[in-house]
Amino acid sequence: MVCTADVDLELKSPCRRGEMILLAAPVADRQSAAVESGCAGDMPDGFSGMCAGFFTGGADGTGLKAGAVLHDASRRAVLRVTARVPLVLPCMQHAAYGYTATVLEDLPAGRLSAAVCSPQLTAAWVTLSDKGAAGLRTDSSGPAIGEMFRGEFADSHVQGYLLPDEGAALKALLTDLALTQRYDVVFTTGGTGLGPRDVTPEATLAVIEKRLHGFEQAMMAASLCKTPHAVISRAVAGTLGTCIIINMPGSRKAVLENMQAVLPALAHASAKLRGDKADCGT
Repeated sequence: MVCTADVDLELKSPCRRGEMILLAAPVADRQSAAVESGCAGDMPDGFSGMCAGFFTGGADGTGLKAGAVLHDASRRAVLRVTARVPLVLPCMQHAAYGYTATVLEDLPAGRLSAAVCSPQLTAAWVTLSDKGAAGLRTDSSGPAIGEMFRGEFADSHVQGYLLPDEGAALKALLTDLALTQRYDVVFTTGGTGLGPRDVTPEATLAVIEKRLHGFEQAMMAASLCKTPHAVISRAVAGTLGTCIIINMPGSRKAVLENMQAVLPALAHASAKLRGDKADCGT
């Protein structure tokens, strides 16, 4: 992990290992002063505490990304950021952004100074399936993506999502994962064929900024080695911000084949996308 920044938190209540908490970032007009005075009672059900006076890289905490790990002064990993979320609370006049985080070690109430550390790469996978979203089918292709990614990048953070085959919902989620949650890589699985509900490529093309034809060609070549039916795949790959988005097929077997084709190039591609100036030949 690479540690790049420091944050100061004020825990309004004790936090226990395994619990989920909200981290509130101050807003520019300081309406969050009400949060700093304590409003833990306004937290949604399922959240144990409130952190206030939280900031890094700007007043809205934009220095954090999904998967970031906060280490205390003794270098213990104490919190893992899971998502950036809008906070609309009764004690705040204006909405602000904050974060959900998983507690990794028991923490007392009070002030905490922590270093922000990021894993080598972070990835999200999105399964597109009407039956899966309705609870009528068990998703096996999405978890396969997560397993292979963790196998390649040992300290990675990976999170899965499940959607019906709806283009608008996919566009919104891809944009959020790439630009708000700031994942390094987002994989989709499903919806790349010719069926009337196969809309994944269109949704992806609507949000990406640069097309990655090489990734698409590598996946097609890998699939054609297994079946001539691969020619009907319309899978797309591209970038949005500093995130690489890659469409995968819908079956677990095809996912495994396609992941093998793209995994070796992901770290290098991600580094270049984030501004690495090293010679590509080194």
